[in-house]
Amino acid sequence: MASAVPAAGELKIYPFGEVFRIGLGPPVMFFFLLCIRKERMVWAGLITAMAVVVVRSVLEQPLFHIEAVFASALHHIPAFVYYFSYACLCRFSQLKRYENQPIKIGLVMLGIDLASNSIELFVDSLLFAITLSLDDVIEIFLIAFARGFIVVSLLTMLKLNDAYIREKHITKQHEHMLMLVSNLYEETIYLKKTLNDAEEATKESYQLYRSLKQDNHEASQKALKLAGKIHDIKKDNQRIFAGLSRVITNESPKDFMSAEELLQLAVQINEKYAASLKKDILFFKMVSGKHTPYHAYTFLSLVNNLVSNGVEAIVEQGTIEIHLLSRQDWIELQVRNSGQPIADKYTEVIFEPGFTTKYDKQGNPSTGIGLAHVREIVNGSGGNIAVKNEPDGVLFRIRIPGRSFIEKG
Repeated sequence: MASAVPAAGELKIYPFGEVFRIGLGPPVMFFFLLCIRKERMVWAGLITAMAVVVVRSVLEQPLFHIEAVFASALHHIPAFVYYFSYACLCRFSQLKRYENQPIKIGLVMLGIDLASNSIELFVDSLLFAITLSLDDVIEIFLIAFARGFIVVSLLTMLKLNDAYIREKHITKQHEHMLMLVSNLYEETIYLKKTLNDAEEATKESYQLYRSLKQDNHEASQKALKLAGKIHDIKKDNQRIFAGLSRVITNESPKDFMSAEELLQLAVQINEKYAASLKKDILFFKMVSGKHTPYHAYTFLSLVNNLVSNGVEAIVEQGTIEIHLLSRQDWIELQVRNSGQPIADKYTEVIFEPGFTTKYDKQGNPSTGIGLAHVREIVNGSGGNIAVKNEPDGVLFRIRIPGRSFIEKG
């Protein structure tokens, strides 16, 4: 503060002749005082005021004659009084109370500037017998107003920048939450399938128990015990399913987004994914036809799996194209990647759970459930999915009823 304020004070604008000037020292000092604990404002103001006098005196006497510098310092005593008064008034003005209100801050600064100028002019009149006209007073007021305007403008710019940073952070969190919940949607589909399988297994094991009991077979009790364990597993899964369902169905209108927004979100997420894998991939998206807002989690659970699968299929560089079409009551989603073609012998099994042709650098296989998730969602909604090798890559095509993207769950 003691270094910056004197330097900024030397940046001068003379809008009304050679007498009065608009210096940037007070606005810079004001911003420093906003950051300083109020208990230290007076001491900081005293040191800064002394620094202003020293700097101005030395600059006026470059040969550094002690007597000349001392005489110059006496000439700048009013400036010392101005800056010291400025700090003291800031200390007792409860300045930080209005930190988030730029207009009030500007008004407070205007009052402090005018009061400090009045004190400075009073000292000037005592030491140098300076008198002021009405025009001089008006000029002083205009200069104080201009400095207040500078402070308000800078504060507003800082607040806007903070708001922009917060918005980016919130957007990033929103994207993350969207992907988490869309993944939960996928898991609930498999959990629901597991519940149905457990229900069938319970029925079959109980029928086995009854059949063995009629024959007085010694294994009947084991069959009954097995039926009980399967039933317990089913109940546990039901509780988990109920909990997940409450989480993912407690939605708001914000969970429905336009087709353009959803495709843009999918592209942004996978651009970051491609960058993390150090792959140079260009993404293209296109929306054709009329589309109502779609349920974000259901839509993303399909699109993101296909697009991320394309990112993994591309070796170093390539392209991924996403095309969403509306055909009467049906939605068609096409995702084309320029990766290696799929061997003919794999085209029928790539949608099976656990099947994979991808391995990491350590030789560990991927989970092989991404495309299986997609098929389960599509089939459960009454749609269909197909894969086709093309000269320039691989095309995945999903055809699904439009209501599947519009309704919840």
